[in-house]
Amino acid sequence: MQIEGITDVFFDLDHTLWDFDRNSALAFARVFQRHKIDLKVSEFILEYEPINLRYWKLFREEGITKQEMRRGRLRETFQIFKMDVPPASIDLLAESYIQELPFDNHLFSGTIEILDYLFSKYKLHIITNGFGEVQQMKLKNSRIEDYFNTVTTSEEVGVKKPNPIIFETAMKKASALPGHSIMIGDNYEADIEGALKVGMNSIFFNYNNESYQGTGPVINNLLQIKDFL
Repeated sequence: MQIEGITDVFFDLDHTLWDFDRNSALAFARVFQRHKIDLKVSEFILEYEPINLRYWKLFREEGITKQEMRRGRLRETFQIFKMDVPPASIDLLAESYIQELPFDNHLFSGTIEILDYLFSKYKLHIITNGFGEVQQMKLKNSRIEDYFNTVTTSEEVGVKKPNPIIFETAMKKASALPGHSIMIGDNYEADIEGALKVGMNSIFFNYNNESYQGTGPVINNLLQIKDFL
């Protein structure tokens, strides 16, 4: 069912357009090789990913700082493997990982096709909780930055999705009205509930078929956006 009256489409970046899990694993492989970490990346990633999601939730809810997130998610994962990595080494690995992350830029299937489709019909924008400089590099290196009129980051605004302020700031930058705007993202709490609270429309990109309680349009492939826009 087509959603009428939309003028501006806001996307999340990580896990929505930019394939974070795939790119992150490749970044860790280089970091482990460079720093001689004697651990299989595939085994590390299996433990790290749920820990990382938990830390991101804490960070999103202002429960921890950026530094505490970067340190804690690595330290906790290494502890599972009985590896006692000194704090200075943890910080070095964390910084190396952040530097490596924007250099692999695999996008989700259908990203370019759906952006081409939407670009001629709507103004496109990004709202992201990711770190500003890194997110800009991801957009540039994956060659999709020119699709977007505005990019709004949590670092710039000082609050994170689902805080209403970041959505309101993004719409103000875009000169967009809530009823004519739609948010597309993979995190139901941060992207969808946050957008709905300020009167925006939404599409939930449930690419990993997670369990959730909510209503509204849901897709598991980006090209299904065409069913609504």
